[in-house]
Amino acid sequence: MDNPKINFSPVSPATSAIVLLLLFAGALYVCVWSPSMSNIFLPYQPNFPSSNFTTLEKLPVKDELDLALEEASMPNKTVIIAVVNKAYVDQSVNAETTMLDLFLESFWLGDDTRPLLDHLLLVAVDQTAYDRCKFKRLHCYRLVTDGVDFGGEKVYMSEDFIKMMWRRTAFLLDVLRRGYSFIFTDTDVMWLRNPIANLSPNQTPDLQISVDQFHGDPRPEKNSINTGFYYIRSNNKTISLFDTWNSQKDNSTGKKEQDVLFDLMRAGLFGQLDLQVKILETRHFSGFCQDSGDVGAVTTVHANCCRHINAKIGDLTAVLRDWKRFKAAVTKYPKVASNITSSFRWSPHIGCMNSWRQ
Repeated sequence: MDNPKINFSPVSPATSAIVLLLLFAGALYVCVWSPSMSNIFLPYQPNFPSSNFTTLEKLPVKDELDLALEEASMPNKTVIIAVVNKAYVDQSVNAETTMLDLFLESFWLGDDTRPLLDHLLLVAVDQTAYDRCKFKRLHCYRLVTDGVDFGGEKVYMSEDFIKMMWRRTAFLLDVLRRGYSFIFTDTDVMWLRNPIANLSPNQTPDLQISVDQFHGDPRPEKNSINTGFYYIRSNNKTISLFDTWNSQKDNSTGKKEQDVLFDLMRAGLFGQLDLQVKILETRHFSGFCQDSGDVGAVTTVHANCCRHINAKIGDLTAVLRDWKRFKAAVTKYPKVASNITSSFRWSPHIGCMNSWRQ
């Protein structure tokens, strides 16, 4: 049977326009107004329970000391700490330089000491010292003590000197509690060599501390310990040591913090805490109380046994001059370096000896 012919009549332009308009309106409804499709082009938003957004824990906020310690820290959370005040950063009329400038100069002249400045935190006890620290682009922290002016020179064993030493002890306890080990150094200590090599490499001692004089007995209680230079690890034992030490402040009228620590040591506190203590011999960590007899081994020189800042500045200037003279000689005459080392003598500490006279 023959199929009937299908007659395709041409569609008018008006009809085509109407069809296209209807198709566009339908698509617009589906994409925009349809409830099931209204979010199809929006970013994906997971449907977490609302309670999850109200139970997030707040992250601990770091204070200024946390940030300062973090910036200066070595990878093992160890920092070098020194405390300065206005008298140590301002140049007096009678002095050629400042104590701070001499201290920093020793890092420049010392063997393998320049990189250590990256880990030095200067703790300023007054605004002038803090401003000078920032001017020198060092790691700085402003230690505020309400109602106390630590700006001027604090003569050895004066009332203000003792107050400043105890404030320092309380601050260092805070550092230990934050989990940081540190090398504490007075600013009147010249760093001639990197001391880390002469500290116990395995870091097993809890405390390694300098002495005024060393007579051959390594037991701590047989030595006059000096808190002007020491290395201490942060752990429960050392925190307990500093906590007990600092608690004696109000019961030790007329005593500086170093004397109280010595009394606690003699009373057996180190043993009670099972504290491992190493004495730093004056051959490596010397001072004006007892010069190192071996310039080839000396690491630091401390202006201890001295009463006034100007006297310290004069005699420490001589120390750096002696050091430069020694280094220049062994560099120029390497074949006789051993002879130069054995014949070396430090300049006498005339200024500090005279500082004790009335």
